[in-house]
Amino acid sequence: MNYRHAYHAGNIGDVLKHIVLTRLIVYLQRKDKPFRILDTHAGIGRYDLTSEETRKTGEWQQGIGKVLAADIPDRVRDLLAPWLDVIAAQNPDAALVTYPGSPALARALMRPVDRLTLTELHPEDFKALAALFAGDHQVKTIHLDGWLALGSFLPPKEKRGLAIIDPAFEVTDEFDRMARAVCKAWKKWQTGIFAVWYPLKDRKGLKRFHDALAETGIRDVLTLELNVGKSGPDTVMLGSGMTIINPPFTLAGEMSDILPWLSHVLHQGPGSGWQVEQLIEE
Repeated sequence: MNYRHAYHAGNIGDVLKHIVLTRLIVYLQRKDKPFRILDTHAGIGRYDLTSEETRKTGEWQQGIGKVLAADIPDRVRDLLAPWLDVIAAQNPDAALVTYPGSPALARALMRPVDRLTLTELHPEDFKALAALFAGDHQVKTIHLDGWLALGSFLPPKEKRGLAIIDPAFEVTDEFDRMARAVCKAWKKWQTGIFAVWYPLKDRKGLKRFHDALAETGIRDVLTLELNVGKSGPDTVMLGSGMTIINPPFTLAGEMSDILPWLSHVLHQGPGSGWQVEQLIEE
């Protein structure tokens, strides 16, 4: 439990994760009915890019920093607008100082009828998270292991919504733990959207995760990948992916427009590329 997302806020993984989260929320808003978002590994919710942690790694400069400095084509800009608008609103002086993590991003996009459940296990991070949303009746913060949260808070009473899952991958069997938790949660909430993020460093573990989904009988699974170079088990993270269960019918097309541009803008070396694949049909 040493992982602190502050060191990685705004990096290439956050860029992918937060764009996808934004597009999922925009889709859910097409209907007037309320929805709930469960963020299983919430972190502190919002990040100071001038902090000691972020300055130590500077990872955001290769992620959100490059996105904001780039010339964005009109189609891509339209799709990124809800995400970029939230970032701009939290940086009114134009200079990028604050980066909204998944909780702050989701909260900014929610309507008055929607709800957000946040769980975080790290005691210091949870304290900061709880303080950020203190008094907000639309947000519930809970000091709890994310895998337990999937078993405890699904299905939500709203029946609609999504679970965003992005563990720290500090342990070698994280893909296996994730497979067990996600498959169990899906059995309880088969109509929910599950959005799972992971670094692209352990292809064997990822295959075990995907095989477990298929063996459980889960249908309609989309996978997304964004690589800015070639990474492996012993390198820094240069790529990440997401597996989406019950994706909106619009998501594959949207990400097919966004990812080629992102791969070009965030490129760091040989091995960069992108992928959108329907892993399991409906």
